[in-house]
This record gives sequence, C-alpha cells and structure tokens, in this order.
Amino acid sequence: METILLVMSSWWWVAPAAAGAGAATYAGLTTRSRRARRLELDAARHEESQAYRALVAAKARVRTAQAEALTTKSAGPVRAYDARRALQAAKQAERNASLELRASRSRVKAGYSQYRAAAAHDPLPIERLCAVHDAVNARWLAYETDVDKALAHPQMTDTRHPATVAFLLAQREALSKRPMLRDRVTPQQFAEYRVAVRHLEAAFDEAERQAGVPGAARATSPAAATAASISAAATAIAELADRLPSLLAKLPQPRQGEPPAGRVP
Repeated sequence: METILLVMSSWWWVAPAAAGAGAATYAGLTTRSRRARRLELDAARHEESQAYRALVAAKARVRTAQAEALTTKSAGPVRAYDARRALQAAKQAERNASLELRASRSRVKAGYSQYRAAAAHDPLPIERLCAVHDAVNARWLAYETDVDKALAHPQMTDTRHPATVAFLLAQREALSKRPMLRDRVTPQQFAEYRVAVRHLEAAFDEAERQAGVPGAARATSPAAATAASISAAATAIAELADRLPSLLAKLPQPRQGEPPAGRVP
C-alpha cells in the first residue's frame, strides 16, 4: 500500500498534463478546421482591405492631377492638354477603384453567408478551388489524349497560337500559386490562387472560342455589360467637359453693333 501511495505521490502530475495536452490538441484541431472553413471569407476581407487602400491611393492621385492641371493652365496648350488627360485618367482610375471596392464588399457578404450555411461535411474552400483547377486541366488534357478532338481542333495544341500561349502561361501561373500544404493556406495565398484559377478558366474558354469548339463562346454577363456601359459613358462625359471650353472659344463672336442671333432689332 505504501508503494502505491509513493508512486501516486511521485507521478500525480501525469494525468493533469495528459488531459491538458489532449485539450490543447483538440482546441488546435478545432481552430484549424474553423480557419480552413472560413478561408474564403478571410480572403474576401483581405481583398476588401486591398481595394480600400487602392481607392485611397486613387483619390490622392486625383488631387495631385487636379493641382497639376491648375498649375499648367498658363504653361501652354500642350502641357495643359496633357494635364487634363492625366486628370481624366486619374478620375477614371478612381471610379474603377470605387467599383472594385463595392464588388469586394459584395464578395465579403457572399462569403459570410456561405460560411454560415456550410455544413461540417461540405468540402473546404481550398478543396473546391483545387477541384476547379483540376477540372480545367482535365479539359485541357482531353485535347492532348483524344485523337479525334486533337484533329478537330489542332489550334488547342498549337503553341504558336496566341490564345494557346496565353492559356499555357495562365496554367503555369496557377500551378505556381497552388498551395502545397492545404491546411496552412493564408487568406492572401488563397486570394492569389483564386485569381490565377479564374484567369486560367478565362484563358481556356478564350482558346476554345478561337479554336471554334462548339459551345465554347460565353456571353458577357449583364452586370459586366452594365459596368462597361457606365464606364464608357462617364469617360465620354469627362472628355466632353474637357473639350467644352475650347469648343465655346471657337464659336464666332457677334459683331459690334449687331444684335445677338435670334433677336429682332
């Protein structure tokens, strides 16, 4: 009995230490799983912060261009024209940055909703993204392994064609961005890999479209078309506002002693 008491008094710390180690391991695994499931949401938040910084920088460039345009008014028509063009480009960049910030905030909301609705058995965001990457590679390998498809569309395997070269470059970029350890992916790495996979999909679709593959052409989304129309209209209005003073200056002035046009003396 004394021996048992002696052993228990000497090794009493083993049980609490084992329990603490087990709890720490369980907490670490739970935290890692939770971080992996909200990886897409964290990546969207990372993109939102980047878009916000880009908008702040674009606003600063607009202020600089406005100051430059004011100082070059009396420096000659050439410098004044260049300053107005630079101001117009800065304002367009600011509008694009504002639209990108709005889109990033929408992605954050979508990522949060998707994270809240995800179940424990659903695939992780990095697994879904790797599956999309593998699907594009499988579509590409079909032209390399299927003789009928290779003969029907030889352009898809022709490395001299620009669209095929663009796809191969996008494929190499996506492969370089693909994480090796999926359980240690940071939000920035996930965002970069997602952008590379999207470019890969777009490059492959364009290569198939130029190769004449049936059903490869995809129509532009209504949101993208609307954004392009708004951007083009804003650019046209800005150009008209810049050219309006010069157009008014070219109008013939009424002669001395003659009434303005449309009035009867």
